[in-house]
Amino acid sequence: MAVNKCVKYLLFFFNFLFWVSGCIILGVSIYLKVTKDGNQITNESLPGIDLMIAIGVIIMMLGFLGCCGAIRESRCLLLLFFISLLVIFILLLAAGIVGAVEGNKVKDWMTTRLETFLPLSDQPASVQQDLEDLQRELQCCGLLKGKSEWNTVPASCRCNSTATVQCQTTYNETPCLEKIIDLMKNNLQVVLGIAFAIAILLIFGMVLSMMLYCQIGKKDAVSTA
Repeated sequence: MAVNKCVKYLLFFFNFLFWVSGCIILGVSIYLKVTKDGNQITNESLPGIDLMIAIGVIIMMLGFLGCCGAIRESRCLLLLFFISLLVIFILLLAAGIVGAVEGNKVKDWMTTRLETFLPLSDQPASVQQDLEDLQRELQCCGLLKGKSEWNTVPASCRCNSTATVQCQTTYNETPCLEKIIDLMKNNLQVVLGIAFAIAILLIFGMVLSMMLYCQIGKKDAVSTA
């Protein structure tokens, strides 16, 4: 009994794309890590680049493993590939459940992280400059309680427009904590969409790998009979 070539090369093509996507994620993440000046406050409260690097490496390794298993028709590699995808799928599902259940605790977690930067007057100049950049970008002031956290309110807290509610006075009244949380909520749908797409790919990869695994087993059984 011969192995279905369509399944074999479809799995190889799937894993090749999987490997390429891992290379792209890893390359972009390393580029951002090396060349982009990170904001110490957002890096502390929203660590993401290091996670993207780890995800890129894992995807590359799995893609290479799946390609080798498909081309060499190795049941061992295919089984290892299937188990790896299954573990990632379970972790992704668990993360989604935890995120849905614990979503109301995001503000408490973020508050705890940002409290490490208080009082602002005791922070190094680089941290204060990062906060000023953040205040200009998000049109906010201070971290948790607004402009009262500054001994001398910087120019970055000044309103750029009088059209919004927080700009009815000279300075922005909204703490940056609220702006960061709003930004996270706005990006949540994108994150959920990506997670759903990854879950579909994982299921597709598991089905193909197990199909090929079973076909190789049947072929080996016939050849040894």
